[in-house]
Amino acid sequence: MTLPAQMTAIEISTPGGPEVLKPVTRPMPVLKPGEVLIKVAAAGVNRPDVLQRAGNYAPPPGASDLPGLEVAGTIVATNGDCGPWKEGDAVMALTPGGGYAEYCATPAAHCLRLPKGYDFAHGAAIPETYFTVWTNVFDRAKLKSGETFLVHGGSSGIGTTAIQLAHHFGARVFTTAGSEDKCKSCRALGADVAINYRDHDFVNEITRVTEKAGIDVILDMVGGDYINRNLKILAIDGRLVQIAFLQGSSAEINLAQVMMKRQTITGSTLRPRSVADKAAMAAALTEKVLPLLDAGTIKPIIYKTFPLAQAVDAHRLMETNAHTGKIILTL
Repeated sequence: MTLPAQMTAIEISTPGGPEVLKPVTRPMPVLKPGEVLIKVAAAGVNRPDVLQRAGNYAPPPGASDLPGLEVAGTIVATNGDCGPWKEGDAVMALTPGGGYAEYCATPAAHCLRLPKGYDFAHGAAIPETYFTVWTNVFDRAKLKSGETFLVHGGSSGIGTTAIQLAHHFGARVFTTAGSEDKCKSCRALGADVAINYRDHDFVNEITRVTEKAGIDVILDMVGGDYINRNLKILAIDGRLVQIAFLQGSSAEINLAQVMMKRQTITGSTLRPRSVADKAAMAAALTEKVLPLLDAGTIKPIIYKTFPLAQAVDAHRLMETNAHTGKIILTL
């Protein structure tokens, strides 16, 4: 296949608001050994893209400066040993950056096949959230069947994914969301208890519903004053997993409480993890999650799609928090 020398992409012209996203012409990505080049059909929009655009989440060394951490499309070139993947394969993939473009390079080991019956838009709604939820909830926090699980922001891409996976694997699922409509959507996805945090204090509600037993695993993206509130409702031997800080990363905590209840506080970021780490996550998803997506047992929730040229509008929507599920760019 003859490939063009240049491509259209959306770059961050300078740190700032959504308006700093600008269409540009860029040279084609140069593949490293073990990488594939994907002709992008769709790309997911995620909170880390917004943070990077604002100047608060720099790409790791060697990664593209273009936003976009997940794509779906067709492999058009390979370099060296790319495992089972070859030119012409339709894939969805986690990327180190560069997804807001016509072509994107990523390690072959971070590609997944499209679930049965999926189009590229739905494929692009999977990698970032499913990699994140799997590694944090099931690998780090070791959520087990019969335990209680709380995810804050249940209507987000992470939230809708976490609710479905935790429910399927046998947890009793709690979530918080910012409206009754969002709470209703979360219940439809498998949440046993959905709390409108604008009308109810989630600490009081969870204390009441669990009869003071608390929550075994909490997945939090809020931080700030949520940190101590989470620890208050974390059960004996409970695990708090922090993956973002929408309200700040600092808090003063009482470690005596952590010791007395044998609590664990952990967290992670996905983008800086090694190629091998992400490959292991991809293998686990292929074994444990892709069959569920094939069967329709779980599914990505798409709120709205935008053409790549309207990335500004996609980011504006993301910042309203009005959406339930994923926002997708299409090419």
